[in-house]
Amino acid sequence: MLSQELIQQVAKNEKVKPQFLKQQLNQGRAVILFNRNHPNCQPMAVGEGLKVKINTNLGLSTKKTDIKAELKKLRVALASGTDTIMDLSVSPNLGALRRMLLRQCPKPLGTVPLYEAAVEVERRKGDINRMTFDDLWDVLNLQAKEGVDFFTIHAGILKKYVQGLKTKKRVCGIVSRGGSLLAQWMLKNKTENLFYTNFDKILALAKAYNITVSLGDALRPGAIADSTDKPQLAELRTLGRLVKRCRQKNVQVIVEGPGHIRLDEIATNMFLEKKLCHNAPFYVLGPLPIDIASGYDHISSAIGGALAAFYGASFLCVVTPAEHLRHPSAEDIKDGVIASKIAAHSVDVLRFKDEWKRDLTLSLHRSKRQWQKVFPLTIDEKKARLYRKDLRVSEDICSMCGSFCSMKISEKCNLLK
Repeated sequence: MLSQELIQQVAKNEKVKPQFLKQQLNQGRAVILFNRNHPNCQPMAVGEGLKVKINTNLGLSTKKTDIKAELKKLRVALASGTDTIMDLSVSPNLGALRRMLLRQCPKPLGTVPLYEAAVEVERRKGDINRMTFDDLWDVLNLQAKEGVDFFTIHAGILKKYVQGLKTKKRVCGIVSRGGSLLAQWMLKNKTENLFYTNFDKILALAKAYNITVSLGDALRPGAIADSTDKPQLAELRTLGRLVKRCRQKNVQVIVEGPGHIRLDEIATNMFLEKKLCHNAPFYVLGPLPIDIASGYDHISSAIGGALAAFYGASFLCVVTPAEHLRHPSAEDIKDGVIASKIAAHSVDVLRFKDEWKRDLTLSLHRSKRQWQKVFPLTIDEKKARLYRKDLRVSEDICSMCGSFCSMKISEKCNLLK
């Protein structure tokens, strides 16, 4: 159970009243990401009535195994303003990276335990499809004890949904890594999803460590042609039932949302999640409203993410320019975080006075060409200062208009505040 002291601390950070936060927590409309075993972690609230949060994914792959490079990405993501980190590693040395992340990351850390289980089963048994729940359980216990704050659990993809996909083929099939691994396992073993059949046992572990369960959307669409289709909605209904089971066991829960969604269907998707999943906080993976923005998917994601947040999403997943193309670099991580921060702020500025005041204050300084006061208020101060290098910071014009500065003219005409 969350202590009153913890709730008060988080409420202060969120600039909301403790009574309001407690009410949102009791109703399941908000969660606090915090495993008591995570050293020096700043608890983070996510949910309705709170500022939109963003998560950054990093991790080792089968091709990229440089731990130092991932730790650099952690530092870049934190410096750029991420609220949480997820380690999505699929590499033999993923355990070493996770333990370093837990020590060095002051923000909540999430994982997908299935990935470590799959890597270990392949190493020990030679075939991922020989995985048992004991294999999953060992990983879940290990990560819980180490301090992981939230787990992605793909418990909503059922055997009947996978069999249905074989007859109704999608453009991009299953794009969730965890979803594809489980679908393959279920088809090979002709058995129901291990996470689904052992869900209560997972909840008991989550409760013991105050781990938030993030219900993974294994059947999210990976192309706008698959947007809001029957498999996606079938899984969403199952996730809604699992939300109820989490709440019955006093386990905090959030729901992961769709990937590629047509622009005109984003609002509908947010409404359906709130309705079917009983107002659980929604964690959206984008969404991406177009498929052709390769190299610029962070921009596509920011457009979809801003709409999603406006219509009810509480948590945005960072999408980098490298999405669909390669393992992201540190610079990709920065660009993705900044894009998501812009999306989140575009909604927060409508709801929170301090966010509105930040924009207003910056604009007042800009109108007076007070550059040194403008820079600290920008989302990316370093880049703003770099762009200003073409003129001395003391000059009260920019190089775009020069001596024909519109704000200087407005000032002369007494048209400014």
